[in-house]
Amino acid sequence: QVQLVESGGGLVQPGGSLRLSCAASTTIYSINTIDWYRQTPGKQRELVASVRDGGVANYADSVKGRFTISRDNAKNTVYLQMNSLKPEDTAVYYCNVVGTYYSWSALRPFNSWGQGTQVTVSS
Repeated sequence: QVQLVESGGGLVQPGGSLRLSCAASTTIYSINTIDWYRQTPGKQRELVASVRDGGVANYADSVKGRFTISRDNAKNTVYLQMNSLKPEDTAVYYCNVVGTYYSWSALRPFNSWGQGTQVTVSS
């Protein structure tokens, strides 16, 4: 399977920026979907950004215009750029990637989650 390792979270002041990274442990052949979720204690995981089949990205209304999803195929990494951060953006952020990769000369599907990274927006 493909493991995803997240990084880039931390403490930032309101109005600041962070870029979350989600790096795959192996070379990815293709990506079907990229989703970024966030979760706060006691609440359900919320989908904040997604891309399907290389199409146009979709964003939750609460982050539209401030968050941008992207990918670097050469680095097997997907990103979530977060600007103009607000205290209500505080959460653990998770990436979820669905695609295919080569293993033992066979093309195999994967559906993997990152381990989560904490984002705290506070003055």
